[in-house]
Amino acid sequence: MLAGKRILLVIAGGIAAYKSLDLIRRLRERGAGVRCILTRAGAQFVTPLAVASLSEDRVYEDLFSLTDESEMGHIRLSREADLVVVAPATADLLGKMAAGLADDLASTALLATDKPVLVAPTMNVMMWAHPAVQANMALLQARGVRRIGPGSGELACGEVGSGRMAEPLEIVAAIEALFAGPRPLAGRRAIVTSGPTREPIDPVRYIANRSSGKQGHAVAAALAAAGADTVLVSGPTAEPDPAGVSLVRVETAREMLEACRAALPADILVCAAAVVDWRPGEAATSKLKKDGGTPPALHLVENPDILATLAAGPGRPALVVGFAAETDDVVAYARAKRVKKNCDWIVANDVSPATGTFGGDHNTVHLVAADRVEDWPRMTKREVAERLTRRVAAHFAEIGS
Repeated sequence: MLAGKRILLVIAGGIAAYKSLDLIRRLRERGAGVRCILTRAGAQFVTPLAVASLSEDRVYEDLFSLTDESEMGHIRLSREADLVVVAPATADLLGKMAAGLADDLASTALLATDKPVLVAPTMNVMMWAHPAVQANMALLQARGVRRIGPGSGELACGEVGSGRMAEPLEIVAAIEALFAGPRPLAGRRAIVTSGPTREPIDPVRYIANRSSGKQGHAVAAALAAAGADTVLVSGPTAEPDPAGVSLVRVETAREMLEACRAALPADILVCAAAVVDWRPGEAATSKLKKDGGTPPALHLVENPDILATLAAGPGRPALVVGFAAETDDVVAYARAKRVKKNCDWIVANDVSPATGTFGGDHNTVHLVAADRVEDWPRMTKREVAERLTRRVAAHFAEIGS
C-alpha cells in the first residue's frame, strides 16, 4: 500500500526519537521513500548517520545551509512529499505549528507544506494535559492535522500516564489508512467495544479483568481504515487512540451499554470488550477499612449482557459480531454463545495463560458463523482485525445492501 509513496519524516527532540529509527525501517519495508528532517534537539537523541543509513537518503538539519537550500530548498522538501509525519511531535514543535512560527527547518517546512500532516505526540503526562498543549492540538486538528496517540503507560521520566509516542507499527497503520485506496465500508457505521470494564467496590477498589483492549482497538482502527464511520466505546486501557475513530471512554458495563445505545443506529456492531459479568450490588461510598475482623461480604448482581441486549433490541445492527474468550472447548462454547446471544458471528479465542493472548500482541481465533467455522492461523491482533474487516466488507458485498 505504501510502495512508491514519499514520506517526509520530521524527528523532533524527545527520548522517543529512538522509535523513529524503527519507523523508518518499517516504512522502507513497505516500499515507501523516506526523507528526514532532524531538528537540533532531535540530533541529541539519534544521529544523522543512523537516520541516513536507514532512510538511504541524506538528512536535512539546517534551514540556513547554503548547500541544502541550493540542492533541495525547504519549499521543495515539503512539497515533494505525499505526506509529512512528525514523530516524535514535542510540545515545542506542536506549539510552533499552532502559532505558525518558522524559526528552523522543521517548522518552516511544516508551514510551507501543502500535503497532509500526521503528528505522533510525546511528552510528560503533565505537559500533555496542560491547557496550552491541548488547545494547540485542538487547533491543529481543526486545521486538518491528523494525530496518532499518545498512549498511556510508564514514561521515560518515571511518571505514569498519557504521553507515550505511538509505536512504529501503529504509526505505519495510520499512514496506510491515510493512503488507503478503495474504502469498502464507506457509508457504513460501526460500533466497537473494547477493553475491560471496572465495577467499583468502594472509591478505591474495583472488580475488573486482564483485558488490554489491544484487539478491540485494532478492530476499530481497521474498520475506520476501510471507510466505516466508527465509534469505539472503550473501558480503561493504556492503548493509544486509534486513528480516525470517535472514542467514548467508559468505566462500567452499564456505562458501556448506554454509550453503545447512544451510538445507534449502526450497520456493524463488534463487541470485543471483556465485560465484567458481576458487580457489587451497591458500592461503598467510603473506603472499606481492614479492622482485623471478618472481611466484608460482597453482594454481587449480574451486569447487563451488552451483546445480547443490543442484538435483540430495537435498531439491531445488520451485522452483529461477538468475541468469546475461553480457556477450553473454545469452538463448542462459541457455537452455543452465538445462538444464545442472537449474534451473526462469534470470534472465539483461547485466553488460557499459556497462550499469552491477554496483554499480548498475537491471537489465534476461530470465526464461528451459523453455517461454518473458519480456523484462522496465529497472527498479530492487527492482522486479525484486518482479516475480520475484510470478512465484514465481503459480507455486505454479498448481501448487496
